[in-house]
Amino acid sequence: MHPTICQIGPFTIYSYGLMLVIAFLVSLALLIQQAEREKVDTDIIFNFAFLVFLSGIIGARIFYVAQNASYYLENPLEMIMLQRGGLSWFGGLIFGSASGVAYLKIKNVPVFKALDLIAPFVALGQAIGRIGCLLNGCCFGKASEFGLYFRVHNAVLIPTQAYSSLALIAIFIILRFLQDRSHKTGEIFFMYLVLYALKRFFIEFWRADNEIIFLGLTLFQLMSLAVFLFALTILFSIKKSKN
Repeated sequence: MHPTICQIGPFTIYSYGLMLVIAFLVSLALLIQQAEREKVDTDIIFNFAFLVFLSGIIGARIFYVAQNASYYLENPLEMIMLQRGGLSWFGGLIFGSASGVAYLKIKNVPVFKALDLIAPFVALGQAIGRIGCLLNGCCFGKASEFGLYFRVHNAVLIPTQAYSSLALIAIFIILRFLQDRSHKTGEIFFMYLVLYALKRFFIEFWRADNEIIFLGLTLFQLMSLAVFLFALTILFSIKKSKN
């Protein structure tokens, strides 16, 4: 579509990187407002969100590079060219969650209370970030006469990035609805995992950038199933618990 927004002298503004920055700033601003409403220390939430964002980006990139190791071994400098796209949600989830939980433990903040607070805004940030994927042409769908023309691929493809963005906005709305109502600790975060895993599983049927590896499913569909079953089990246990 439009991988490059503009070029000012030697500096190039890439659509993917720009949308990541916008996603972080918009989500952070709304997160801070919600933290103030819930009487949570905004300094801790700001540091927590920044740490999760940064480590999540690093983890997402590492996972993506590992997934495409053969290409990056032949083109090692491409590993650091984030402006060309290439992030994996699962890698971001692992690294971001690990660093975030470690920070919360150090600050003696209830982990799942903080995760419940941030979860809806993570979905919103992802929704905005997917627009960057659409403009960049990564995370592309299969060929279809009813799709959009992607100049970088010289083909008409299913705009899976746009569908994913719309689904994530819906997830954000659902989570915010639940967030402003009575809920148990951990419920919002695990609901996010359930909804995201469902979204990724079905979107994957339309994507063309991941290979089928088992039973007609891609690696990310298998991982989505695992996350979905795990999160759903925890969610049910939370709802049944008295506290």
